[in-house]
Amino acid sequence: MTSIEQSFRWLILVIKLPADPSRHRVAVWRELRKIGALSLGQGIWAVPEVPAFTDGVRRALDLTDNSGGQAVTLQASGRSDQDAARFREMFTAARSADWTEFLADCAKFEEEIAKEVRIAKFTLAELEEEEQSLERLRRWHRDLTARDVFGAPEAAEAGLRLKQCAATCEDYAERVFDALHTTDEDPS
Repeated sequence: MTSIEQSFRWLILVIKLPADPSRHRVAVWRELRKIGALSLGQGIWAVPEVPAFTDGVRRALDLTDNSGGQAVTLQASGRSDQDAARFREMFTAARSADWTEFLADCAKFEEEIAKEVRIAKFTLAELEEEEQSLERLRRWHRDLTARDVFGAPEAAEAGLRLKQCAATCEDYAERVFDALHTTDEDPS
């Protein structure tokens, strides 16, 4: 194998879990989804063999062991350039879907602040809630960036949208503090 595509390594996780209780299957599934593992079929998952996935893979394997399940981890690469490229495309498509969901949440965040401005709800409690939402978006962006090892096309737009969300929140914070300051100075 001389091609770059073929030399790229993947970890393939083959996981078998007891049927009951289902919470073990759900816990492993959640962990693998959380790290962005690509589902290849029932109990078969793949991630690029890069450090960003090491901790999540370890957690999934620990959950499997602790539930009495079995796991086999294999290293793989494409047999041909086409196979390797297709695998990479599948992984990138999954990241594109993640970014699309992130962008939708950015829009919801901006709509929520626009609603608060429209109804003039300028309270510290609301500002704190919006700042927590922004921090959640920032964490999510960091997580998606770490696992988007091939650079899905939506990543650049997501970075810009996160900056817009931060600016929107900053503008809202200024409005809250202006409203509070005006209320504090109002002699009536």
